[in-house]
Amino acid sequence: MDMTTPLVEMREISIAFGGIKAVDHASVDLHAGEVVGLLGHNGAGKSTLIKILSGAYRADAGEIRIAGEPVAISSPRDAKRHGIETIYQTLALADNVDAAANIFLGRELLSSWGTLDDSAMEAETRKVMGRLNPHFRRFKEPVKALSGGQRQSVAIARAIYFNARVLIMDEPTAALGPAETKQVADLILELKKQGIGIFLISHDLHDVFDLADRVSVMKNGKVVGTAPVRDVTQDEVLGMIISGKCPPGAVAGPGALRS
Repeated sequence: MDMTTPLVEMREISIAFGGIKAVDHASVDLHAGEVVGLLGHNGAGKSTLIKILSGAYRADAGEIRIAGEPVAISSPRDAKRHGIETIYQTLALADNVDAAANIFLGRELLSSWGTLDDSAMEAETRKVMGRLNPHFRRFKEPVKALSGGQRQSVAIARAIYFNARVLIMDEPTAALGPAETKQVADLILELKKQGIGIFLISHDLHDVFDLADRVSVMKNGKVVGTAPVRDVTQDEVLGMIISGKCPPGAVAGPGALRS
């Protein structure tokens, strides 16, 4: 794959629920080592669009390409097979067991005797955590004893251990304080260095401006526009979210207010 081929292309994606178009001819893309922030009010369609990529919903129309190849994603298992992993706000961790047990949940490593190979799982966990969050030390504790940022580390480690190339992060800093938010920002920078592409769904404009390379704004199921973060101001992005007005620094989409 050459660098100009996006890792993910979603082209003209539409889906309707009960006759109402939740997503209407939406197109977004994502390159390796890039963070694209998806913004819009509740009901704008951003979560629905991403759920189509993660296999939770099936689009009524449109095409998804991974590394230039058209793919059919009709279940979360399909998405995982194409290296697409989702980290939900709730993190979906098993609270009463440690990091290694969470990373290998449902995909446990077994010894030649057919018993759980705890030491192998812990060794692999230390390896993947070393790549991701070298300061992580609490390998033996149940994840409920960990801080929010450390829990994020475990959820992300689980995704990248199984060769995720695309990470969907849904409101990753919503419940975190400033120090924890910085920890997640560091994790995201580390993932970018490793060439992983990230879709970041967030309500927090500061978050997106700190972390994303580009933003795509949706309103009423349509893409208003897409822009490199350096080419737009927070006020301009707010204008896209609220009124659908596309600034000069953005490429207008079908949802842009035609002046």
